[in-house]
Amino acid sequence: MPINAAIAYQNNKISTATPAELTLMLYEGAIKYCNIAITGIEENNITKTNNNIIKTENIISYLRSTLDFNYPIAGEFEAIYKYIYERLISANIRKEKEIMEEVLEHLRVMRDTWKEVMNQAK
Repeated sequence: MPINAAIAYQNNKISTATPAELTLMLYEGAIKYCNIAITGIEENNITKTNNNIIKTENIISYLRSTLDFNYPIAGEFEAIYKYIYERLISANIRKEKEIMEEVLEHLRVMRDTWKEVMNQAK
């Protein structure tokens, strides 16, 4: 598939996604950037690590900004997102793989839980 066709496909996928699907895509993106940051740490590539941790931080910040506090569960998500964000800052300062692996595990659990919620809602 040519690059332009792939970009068009991805843009269409995003523009036609439901809010639930967009949230799932954000979790997937955060997981992807965490994995790239971990690779950056292993390669001792500070720029790669920093850039991908910041991308993950941006996704977490966006997810926090979309919380609807009319629902009690939003407070729990806020606490989790805040914790993950603080761990990302710590990982970026220290360039510690273990912290990134912890964040990655939290994100995978959240993604899998979100998938389960989506399946139950169908």
